[in-house]
Formats: sequence, C-alpha cells, structure tokens
Amino acid sequence: MVDWLRAPAVRQGRAIMAGLLDPIDQTEAYLEAARKHRYGRRIYARLTEARARSEAVAAHDRAKAELRHGILDGVAISWKDNIDSGGIVTEAGSKLLEGRVPRKDATVLSRATREGMICLGKTHLSELAFSGLGLNPVTATPPNALDPALAPGGSSSGAAVSVALGLAAAAIGSDTGGSLRVPAAWNGLVGFKPSHDSVPEKGVVPLCRRFDVVGPMARSVEDCAELLAVLAGDKPADLHGASASGLRLMVLDGLPFDDAEAGPLTAFQDALDRLGRAGARISTVATDWLVQAMDLSAQVFAPEAYGIWQAQIEDAPELMWAPILERFRGGAGVSAAEYVAAWEQLVRIRRKWIKEVASGFDAVILPTVPILPPDAARLMQEQDYYVRANLLTLRNTRIANLLALPAVTLPTGHPGCGIMLMGHVGRDRHLLRVAAGAEAALDAA
Repeated sequence: MVDWLRAPAVRQGRAIMAGLLDPIDQTEAYLEAARKHRYGRRIYARLTEARARSEAVAAHDRAKAELRHGILDGVAISWKDNIDSGGIVTEAGSKLLEGRVPRKDATVLSRATREGMICLGKTHLSELAFSGLGLNPVTATPPNALDPALAPGGSSSGAAVSVALGLAAAAIGSDTGGSLRVPAAWNGLVGFKPSHDSVPEKGVVPLCRRFDVVGPMARSVEDCAELLAVLAGDKPADLHGASASGLRLMVLDGLPFDDAEAGPLTAFQDALDRLGRAGARISTVATDWLVQAMDLSAQVFAPEAYGIWQAQIEDAPELMWAPILERFRGGAGVSAAEYVAAWEQLVRIRRKWIKEVASGFDAVILPTVPILPPDAARLMQEQDYYVRANLLTLRNTRIANLLALPAVTLPTGHPGCGIMLMGHVGRDRHLLRVAAGAEAALDAA
C-alpha cells in the first residue's frame, strides 16, 4: 500500500490526475500529521490551515472538471518562513521581525498558488537564514529526521525535515551559502540550488541579495525539476531517458576533502563507484586557486548581510542569539574598499573557472557536506565546536555560491551523506538532466 504522505510530489500529482488521490483528503492528512507529530511545532512555525483547505477545495474541483493547471496542481508543500505569505506572519526565524505580516505573497508563492499548489504552512529556519547548522534557540530548532539529537542542517531546516518526516510533499527554501543543500543532504533528500537571479526574489526576506536564491527540496530530481519550473516561470527540464552513461563528471580535488570525516568520504567513493559502473566518465580536476575564492567569503557575505540588517540588529541586539549576532557583526569591520576589491577578485575567479574548467565536464562532483550531522546539544554548549562545525558544514556548498553555479545534492544511500553536482551558469535544466541520470544510477546500484 502506498504511503501517500511520503510519496514524491510528482507521483502525488499523477495520482490526483488519475483520480486515485483527492487533494482535500491529502491536505487534511498532512495537516493532521503536522499537528500530531511530536516535533510538529519545532518544524512548522505556523500551519496555514484555512488557506490550505481553501486551495485544496479549489484543486479538487479542478481535478473533477479535468481543468488541472499542471502536474503539481493539488499537491501540498511547505514554505520556509522567510518567504512572504500575504496576511500570514513571516518572521524569518528572528525576534527582530516578530509579528511581521506582509501584505501579499512573494512572487514564487504567488506563482505556485496560480499553478494550483497548496500552501500547508511556514517552516522554521536559522535566524535570518544565517547558519548552515539549523540551530535556532530564539524560535525553534527542528530535529534531524535521522536522529532528533542531531543538527538538522540549515538554514532551510524545517523545510527539509517537513518533507523527510512526511509532513509535506516537498518544500521551498532559500540558499545563500548552502541552505538548501545542507539540510537536504543531512535529511536524505534532493535539494536544488538554481543559478542566481533565475528565480524571482521579490517578497523573500534577504540575507545577501548577491547570493540569495530560492529553490526546492524534495524526494526526487523530477520533483525538483517540476517545482523549479513553477518557481522560475519556465518549462521543466526534459528528464526523459536521462542516464549516467557517457556523462563527463569531474571530481573537484583538494579543498572539498580537507578535514572530511570518514562517513562522507566513504559515501562519496561508493557513489562514485556506482556512477562509474553505470558508464559515467570520471576524471579529476585540481583547482588550487579556488582557495582564493573561499578566502573571499568573509569579505563578501557578512558585510552585505550586516549592511542590510545593521539598523534592526543594533536597535535590539539582545533579541538575537549570540553566535548569529557575532556572524552579522563580523561584516562591520570590512571597509567599502575591501568589499569592492573582493568582488572584483571574485569576478575574475569566476571568469577563470569558465575559461579553464567549465568546458570539460557535464558536472563537477564533490561531497555535499564533509561532515556528518553534529550533536545539537554539544553545538549549543561548546563555542569552538559550533564555529568549526558551521564553517565545515558550509565549506563545500559555498563553492557553488561563490562561482554562481547551479548545484544539486543527491542522497547516496548512506545516512546523512549527499553527493553534490555543480553545473554551468544559467544551464539549470541541463544540470537537472545530469542529476536525473546520476540519480537513476545511484538508485539502481
């Protein structure tokens, strides 16, 4: 018997089309599951029950009349609570925004609603989306779906966990330095970070506008492809016949493996072996100069984030958790000249990547996160442990953000371990097809 609460979003959409699944019943089942789950209030900041029921009735009526808008019409998903929902509190995990009610939906939520998708509720996140670990003592820290004692990954923590625990068909989050891919990897999901500016940001609470991007987390690459098409207002990637055979995959050697734990390394090598047996052509590229890009992180992320939030933060710094406050304030010491110079250097590095590396592969592959989900209680108690874990957690995913590349994480079959594929700037649909081929190979092995 199918557990429809844990079925992929596209499979649910097809079942609605075939009359096997009713959007009203499915929406009620998700709402009840979220209300009754022992960690439901740590996952959802708030359920949007009235909205969900109204949208489910409309989807039911369209299905009966054979007037569905698309494959995801009637499918119920969750939304990260930094994405505006009209008339519904949106606080971005911060007491600084407590009680904030936007007047209208973010563009991405509006598009999803027009396509018939159902908004179940808003999920918890790291404070103002500025952490890769997913801890938030200010509002709530979701449990890791594998083990509630472990960090869930962030900043789209509740979004990922809502899907992994069967409390949503899929989830929409945001990614600035890895915030979609880290929680997806640590909770056994597919997470897709689109190319920057490919998805509208209007109505999304910003962290760093030059890096922020909205994207999906789900149970399959096909789900992510269909969700991305809705968010971007574009046609979905053609995944028909996608295969790993003949794919040119490059292992990004060096930095992504420094200080990596045994679990992620074993999972990566196992996935690599399976892709090779499926016919992928795998080689290695060493880019020592990539370290230069990583060294620019402190000069491009925190200064912009602090510049956006300085007034609100310094008006009430006592409302923030100290480690997040410290991260924001880390941007205060970077001068305007240093910030501009860092961006000039980063642009040169991006051009070098395109010129010297990009033409030789379909995707670059690396472990999504070089460490396993750490113990949440220890992170709260030991500052050095927290700082080191947070830096390592975002280290590999941040590469794609710095280089402006689309990226996707796939489950490896090893708990808490994902394999990440980075594609070419603006070629998101191509990367999704590559990911679908890789997914098929990993699932078949």
